[in-house]
Amino acid sequence: MRLDQHPAPTGTDPVGTRLGRAHPNGIARAADTAGRARDLYDDVATASAAIVIRRYSTSFSLACRLLDEPVRTRVRNIYALVRLADEIVDGPFSAVDPDRTARLLDTLELETYDAVRAGHSTNLVVHAFAQTARTCRIGPDLIGPFFASMRADLDISSHDATSLSAYVYGSAEVVGLMCLRAFLAGEPHEVGAYALLAPGARRLGAAFQKVNFLRDLAADHDVLGRTYVATADVEHLTDAERDVLLDDVDADLAVAARAIAHLPRSSRRAVGAAHGLFAELSRRLRRTPASQIMRDRVSVPTVVKARITLGALVRGGA
Repeated sequence: MRLDQHPAPTGTDPVGTRLGRAHPNGIARAADTAGRARDLYDDVATASAAIVIRRYSTSFSLACRLLDEPVRTRVRNIYALVRLADEIVDGPFSAVDPDRTARLLDTLELETYDAVRAGHSTNLVVHAFAQTARTCRIGPDLIGPFFASMRADLDISSHDATSLSAYVYGSAEVVGLMCLRAFLAGEPHEVGAYALLAPGARRLGAAFQKVNFLRDLAADHDVLGRTYVATADVEHLTDAERDVLLDDVDADLAVAARAIAHLPRSSRRAVGAAHGLFAELSRRLRRTPASQIMRDRVSVPTVVKARITLGALVRGGA
């Protein structure tokens, strides 16, 4: 009997199968199966990033809900990697073996570059970030300075003006630029809008970081052994020095406010709410004696947060 006379199971090609030639239907089914597997892996990675944000930062997780999809998922994926790097540097195991901590950070950076290039990582948080980075064109120009600032936390305990500027750029301003990429991906005139809004994104990220430097002054100094305030004696911070620092914050916030008005509606409300929250923190820090800032972490009451968020929703809905 000739080969092509052998009966074949339904839906197969006896010649194509026996000679190693795949049937078009088989190729399509294999491609569909592989596509579903990739989608499942992407979904699990995204869910993992969301869990990281939800468990480590309740306030940030709630703020993300003001973002429309797919921007919400993109921003969560970015901040999950930021959180993972921060956990390596400042987490409960970081001080046990500083050399191992440095190696872990180096490994995470290299794995991030590789995942962005290849589109895959076995680290689910890195994989989620890579999907966002590839979609939103986040490259080494932003990733590199971020990891450089994380590495500085392992080596530098106090900053001068030059090193602090570089640290703020890498730890905060480039994160603002990553988020701006996420806000604008797929929007009309994306390239021009990015160039226009990038200064505001950088200044907003810087303002957030500088406010937290003041809020966490005691914890950074007493627990982590670091100082992010360029003053001679952080333990005896004066009200005048506090005001100089907050003047800088308020200048950053003023520039950022002008940019927020030009963001897409999908992100304008959330960014407006975050801006309002940190502007309120700046006001409360200014009313708090410098000596008390070293003892107590300044915060915004829940009812005030709700009022700020409502105002941002109303203004950002236009």
